[in-house]
Amino acid sequence: MKILIVEDEKDLRETLVSSLKKEAYVVEAVADVVSASEKIALYHYDCILLDIMLPDGSGFDLLEQLKSEGKSENVIIISAKDALDDKLKGLSLGADDYLTKPFHIAELNARIKAVLRRKNHDGQNTITTANTILNIEERDFKVNKQSIHLNRKEYDILFYFLQNKNRLITKTALAEYVWGDQIDQADNFDFIYYQIKNLRKKLKQSKAEIDLESIYGVGYKLIEV
Repeated sequence: MKILIVEDEKDLRETLVSSLKKEAYVVEAVADVVSASEKIALYHYDCILLDIMLPDGSGFDLLEQLKSEGKSENVIIISAKDALDDKLKGLSLGADDYLTKPFHIAELNARIKAVLRRKNHDGQNTITTANTILNIEERDFKVNKQSIHLNRKEYDILFYFLQNKNRLITKTALAEYVWGDQIDQADNFDFIYYQIKNLRKKLKQSKAEIDLESIYGVGYKLIEV
C-alpha cells in the first residue's frame, strides 16, 4: 500500500517515513503544496497524511484539488491546530480523519488501517477471491486456508491486483504503485517480470484458483481460473 506524507516539519516527516516503512508501506514525502499537487496529479495513493499549515499555502487547497479531480485517495489530516472549525472544514472537503499533533505512531497506524478498511473494503479486514483470502492487517495470504509465504513486493503486487480484479494493470501503473516514484530511475521493467514470475509460481504450487494473465506488451490482469 502506498502513502504520501505532506508535512513541512523535517523531523516529523522523517520519523513518519521511517515508521511507516517499517509497517511495509511504500512511502513518499513532500514538504509543500506545490510538490504535493504534482505528486497527486501523477500517482495514486492509498492514503495521504496531510498537514494543514504548509510554507506555500494550506492543505485545504490540496483537499479542494482532490475533490475537484474526483480522486479517491484517503486523507488523514495531521495538524497542530485543534480548532473545531478546522476539523469540520477538513471533513467537509473530503478528509476521512483528523489527528491532532502530537500523536503516537501506533495511533496513526490504527487510523490509517481504519480508513483503508472503511473506504476500500467495506470495513472488512480481508479480501476473498475464489479459494484465496488475503488478510490486510496481518499481511497474510491463504489458499484453501493454508498460509502462503510472500515477500513484501509479492504481497504488494497481489494486493494491488486483488483490488483491481479483472482490470488491466499496465506495467507502469504497477511499478509506480509498488515501487513508488523511485521507478523513474529504472531503465526497464525486468524487475516486475521476475516478481510476477515468482508470484505466479507460488499461486500455481498452492493450487490457487486465481492467476495473473499477461496482456502482451501492456501489462497483466488478475483472473479466476
